[in-house]
Amino acid sequence: MEKNSESPAHFSLQNVEEELQQLQRHYGLILQSAAEGIYGLSSQGHTTFVNRAAADMIGWELEDLIAKPQHDILHHTRPDGTHYPAHECPIYAAFKDGEVHTVDHEVFWRKDGSSFPVEYTSTPIKGENDELLGAVVVFRDITRRKENERKLEESNAELLHALTEVEKLKAQLEAENKYLRQELKLTHSFEEIISRSKELKKVLAQIEQVAATDATTLVLGESGTGKELIVRAIHNLSSRKDRPLVKVNCAALPANLIESELFGHEKGAFTGALNKRIGRFELADGGTIFLDEIGELPIELQSKLLRVLQEGEFDRLGSSTTNSVDVRVIAATNRDLPAEIGKGNFREDLYYRLNVFPIYVPPLRERREDIPLLVTHFVKKFEKKFGKEISTITKKVMDDLEQYHWTGNVRELENVIERAVIISQGPKLDLGDSLRPLPSAAKKQGLVSLAENERTHILKALAFTNWKVSGKQGAASLLDINRTTLEARMKKLDIQRP
Repeated sequence: MEKNSESPAHFSLQNVEEELQQLQRHYGLILQSAAEGIYGLSSQGHTTFVNRAAADMIGWELEDLIAKPQHDILHHTRPDGTHYPAHECPIYAAFKDGEVHTVDHEVFWRKDGSSFPVEYTSTPIKGENDELLGAVVVFRDITRRKENERKLEESNAELLHALTEVEKLKAQLEAENKYLRQELKLTHSFEEIISRSKELKKVLAQIEQVAATDATTLVLGESGTGKELIVRAIHNLSSRKDRPLVKVNCAALPANLIESELFGHEKGAFTGALNKRIGRFELADGGTIFLDEIGELPIELQSKLLRVLQEGEFDRLGSSTTNSVDVRVIAATNRDLPAEIGKGNFREDLYYRLNVFPIYVPPLRERREDIPLLVTHFVKKFEKKFGKEISTITKKVMDDLEQYHWTGNVRELENVIERAVIISQGPKLDLGDSLRPLPSAAKKQGLVSLAENERTHILKALAFTNWKVSGKQGAASLLDINRTTLEARMKKLDIQRP
């Protein structure tokens, strides 16, 4: 019987080698079919194997990568684009310190010079005696993930900006609503301008002229002449009519609170500032702010108001951030501002900035032809308010009303008619003792000083001639006196053109 030429030991070794080769092919196929890039490194940093995905991602052929220094071919950089020296390479570090290194904020560079963001893990390979033989690196292209992260960051930033704007608008709307609720509680002296006098027709023409612009306007006139009504007419005829008209009475606010009222404050800006507050200028953004009694504004705040007028900027109390506003400013006063400048109570530069377009509202005693119209208007108003019916106003009553001095102007007239309607027992308007002068003002009823009477007469002549002093149509000619005489009387009586 013929014996088998191959020994059992040789046959067994051959089978083991075949099985090992089969396993190598099997694991090689697994590595080549993996979607991630995989390559191995020797302890000297030379490439020992590379799968197809790795070669495709970096744009090299497989044969160009084997046994080559990995750091020279597959170079990668920090997030800012700076390159790693080989001794700082996180991939090499795995077969130097024996630790697993994972990185997700670097870029790999392709053969053609382009790059892509990667996430990779460098794992050390150890021998039987725990010696470091090299490393295996697994990496993937995370371009899509980074793009999604960027878009998410942009969306979050846009959302945060939108939420900030919403909060700002919410705060402004809440402040506007609070202000408007306060305004609704106020009773305005009258709802519309009622006049047939030439003096007030001139004012109406000025209103139409200035309303079409954003010019700063200064409304001048005695207390009670209806300056606020003029301001409302300017706002309602302007392009800002759909935005707020915000009023600030500079005389009604304590000096230590007016800055906060005008410009607002941050929480904790001063004792008692428990919450952030939006000021009236910010509230009026896009609209009009009416600074009533501007002559009462403290001198230390006038520079801040001047800054808003010149630059449209202000700072809240307690804030280091500058705010910008688009506000049309209308101011009003019954003070002689040039005289206040001379006393050091008002800044000259602020006066010129406010006095771009002055409007002088004449007192009621200079437009007595308006009194019957106003009386009729107020009677109807208070008839409705008090549930009465007044059908008769006698000639004597109307004459008394027309001849009265009206130091309080239209506001005083309104108050007199309101009281008369209340005390009237029948259909006839009864003034009672409403026109009886106060003891301190007794001289104002008919008996006035010659100087005061002369001053009033000259003012009427100047108003009639539109403040033209000399010439054929001037006030001196109308009064039948010389120009020099009129100028001397004006100086003595402190008559200055508004």
